[in-house]
Amino acid sequence: MRLRHSILVSATAAAVLLATGCANMTDTQRQTATGAGVGAAGGAVLGAVTGGNAGTGALIGAGVGALGTYIWSQHMERQKQDMQRVTQGTGVVVTQTPDNQLKLDIPSDISFAVNRSDIQPNFAPVLERFAEGLRNNQNAEVRVVGFTDSTGTDAINNPLSLDRATSVRNYLTARGVNGNRIQVEGRGSAQPIASNDTSDGRARNRRVEIFVGERQRG
Repeated sequence: MRLRHSILVSATAAAVLLATGCANMTDTQRQTATGAGVGAAGGAVLGAVTGGNAGTGALIGAGVGALGTYIWSQHMERQKQDMQRVTQGTGVVVTQTPDNQLKLDIPSDISFAVNRSDIQPNFAPVLERFAEGLRNNQNAEVRVVGFTDSTGTDAINNPLSLDRATSVRNYLTARGVNGNRIQVEGRGSAQPIASNDTSDGRARNRRVEIFVGERQRG
């Protein structure tokens, strides 16, 4: 019994440490890490109480907890496959995140020109098909995040990144997607994915990320 109690305390402490260590993470990373920590604690306890291996239980629990609050439905899978077909060869990366969100990582050469927030012509067909998928899945929630490179000041970059995200939302709402389902964020030059010391790196950092999540409905 003492062993089980010790496992419970240790697993719970691990979950708390994971949660408090999320301060510098993105929203997706924070949800995943917190879910994994809570899941690991529950899994470890379950494994110990049922006579199994606590470590194995923690791993299973972490996997379940990392799924977060989203589900991966047939709608989501269809939209992922559809977007992969539409964006093939464009440089857009379509993935399923650990917490079951559909993510579109859209580089600057297809999304926006330098220092501009208007939708480029080659970005429009991607958003057209994306809007269609959203109209067919009324349970989906959308988050659009705009980024810039480090050129210029925050006074320029922060509103520019938000304007880019807002342009995407406006384009989608003009095609029948409820604007209440779409959140927008502008993060300026924060969270670069490449070095800003090269032109290629700066181009990679000028990007838009779109997340789609479907919550379990009661």
